[in-house]
Amino acid sequence: MANTYSQMYVQTVFGVKYRKALLKESLKHDTFAFLGNLINETGCKTNIINGMHDHVHCLIGIKPSLSVSNVMKSVKAKSSKWLNESNRLEHRFEWQPGFGSFSYSHSHLDSVIRYIRNHEKHHNTMSFREEYLKMLRSFNIEFDERYIFHDPV
Repeated sequence: MANTYSQMYVQTVFGVKYRKALLKESLKHDTFAFLGNLINETGCKTNIINGMHDHVHCLIGIKPSLSVSNVMKSVKAKSSKWLNESNRLEHRFEWQPGFGSFSYSHSHLDSVIRYIRNHEKHHNTMSFREEYLKMLRSFNIEFDERYIFHDPV
């Protein structure tokens, strides 16, 4: 739409199905780059992607004509397909259903980018579940415990 200007930033967080640590070091870089390309193909802007072997954080500049849900649905489906067709994993790959979505103002971008860039350091002291619950609570998001990403058994 002409004369539409926006600045909307969203961090999305999503996990590997059953929180399996399938994103080995040799696969993380290529997977994160592929995710970034998929996000950019939607017309959104990838600011940074990083994560651990079992989950991913993406900071996205989202277009006002798109919903976060539709972007994530496309990105997760296409990246699962790519990972399965790449023959780089022994077993079928799937992302866990759902995701977390957290909005930020432009003035917070630098700190969010630093957080995502240094993400592995945070997990020296905190599990993914603890981190995720902390994010939900700090954003005052109501949640049902049954649908929270659980630690693997």
